[in-house]
Amino acid sequence: MFKMDPKASDPFSSDPEEIPAAGIVTRMLPKGISGSALKDWLDRRRKSIRPWASFVDQRKFSKPKNFGEVCQRVVRNLDTYHSNYTFIFLGLIFYCIISSPILLIALAVFVGAFYIIHLRSMESKLVVFGREMTQGHQLGLAGAVSLPVFWLAGAGAAVFWVLGATLAVIGTHAAFRELESSDVEELLMEPV
Repeated sequence: MFKMDPKASDPFSSDPEEIPAAGIVTRMLPKGISGSALKDWLDRRRKSIRPWASFVDQRKFSKPKNFGEVCQRVVRNLDTYHSNYTFIFLGLIFYCIISSPILLIALAVFVGAFYIIHLRSMESKLVVFGREMTQGHQLGLAGAVSLPVFWLAGAGAAVFWVLGATLAVIGTHAAFRELESSDVEELLMEPV
C-alpha cells in the first residue's frame, strides 16, 4: 500500500502543531465514517433543539385522560423533542461512564489496544494467519482483547442501565408533556 509519516498520523502527539484540525476523535474513526459527517449530525441536532425552559416547564405537564391520549402525546413529543431526547441519552451515557471508574478503565484499555494495533499496522501491514487485517478487523481485535475487561467492569449492566434510564426519563416526559397548541389543532382538523 502506501507509507505514511508516523508523526503526521499520530493523534496522541504532544506537539499541538502536529495534530490536524480534525482532532483526535475524527482521526480514530473508521475510514467509511468521516469526521465532518459526525460534526454535521451533531450540528443538526444542536440546531433542532427546543428551548430547555419550555422542555421542562412544569405548567405544561398533566395526567393524560386515557391511553389514546398517552399514545398521541408520546408520538408527537418524540417527534417534537427528538434532539432534546438525544442529548439526554448522550448525557446518561456520559454519566454512566464517569460514575464507574472500572468502566472508564475498560474504555481506556479498548482505546489503548486500538491505538497499539493502529501503530503496529502503520509500521507494517498487520497480518494474522497469513491474511492482512482491515481496519474493521483491527477494531474487532481490539474489542476482543478488551472484552474481558469490559466483562469485569460490568459493561453489560451499564448498557441496560442507560437503556432503562433513557426509557424511563424520555417515556415519562413524552407521556405527561401536553401537546403544543399547533399539534392539538392539527389533530382536531383531521378529515373523517
